[in-house]
Amino acid sequence: MHPSDILVTDQVAVVTGAGAGIGQGIAVGLAAFGADIVVADIDPDRAAVTADKVVAEGRKVLVVPTDSSDADAVQAMVAAAVEHFGRIDILVNNAGGVRRSRFLDQEERSWRRHIDLNLVSAIAATSAAARVMVAEGRGGSIVNIASIEALRAAPMYAVYAACKAAMTSFTRSMAVELGEHQIRVNALAPDVTATAGIRGIVRGPVPDPLPAPPPGFAEGLARYVPLGHEGDVSDLAAAAVFLSSPMARYITGVTLSVDGGTWASSGWVRTADHTAWELHS
Repeated sequence: MHPSDILVTDQVAVVTGAGAGIGQGIAVGLAAFGADIVVADIDPDRAAVTADKVVAEGRKVLVVPTDSSDADAVQAMVAAAVEHFGRIDILVNNAGGVRRSRFLDQEERSWRRHIDLNLVSAIAATSAAARVMVAEGRGGSIVNIASIEALRAAPMYAVYAACKAAMTSFTRSMAVELGEHQIRVNALAPDVTATAGIRGIVRGPVPDPLPAPPPGFAEGLARYVPLGHEGDVSDLAAAAVFLSSPMARYITGVTLSVDGGTWASSGWVRTADHTAWELHS
């Protein structure tokens, strides 16, 4: 083992949903550790911001406006990446989204949209990119961005949670199927992370820095997150870089929680005076 094993120098990484938030953080993080980046995002203006950040890290970038819920568009994006860079070494399936709603209030159009965006997108990108990795014969890394909601009940987010749970199962199955080609497949399961979406900014330019959370947000979070605060996109980027690097060459099929300990606490919350923990009921 050597410190340079954490680098992904001159590898090509495709990151879906890379225009903002976790996707942008991972794209820029991979660039900082040496990768060239394919920015796939439905919003070309947001994608351009990420591209500028990648270039600022001294790496090459290709922006491909992509609706990740459209399998044909995803296939075309991967083809464009190969045509431009000649290779794909890393795929980060980050595209996704959710709206709070009771399941019985959702029409078929709504839950199909959730499935296409949060699950079909990852399956389509994996199908296209893994074929490239197999043909190249160099191995590779696929990192799926799931959610803590994959691991617990999520009332008001039922279809989203089902998709993320399916993603973790898909991760394990792909780890087994693609292992003979030295393609490693892992997932990350974040909880509350400071992003534009968490702040209610779902479209348009993303302010930098992000606006402060609403009153009481931090205090409430500190009660159930053992580390006491929300995550940052750099936390997910660090995990994605590690899993994509030679440092993680013997790790595959894993879902890694990047959640400040929320999954570990599993319903336990700090008392109001923060002197002990109690089971929330």
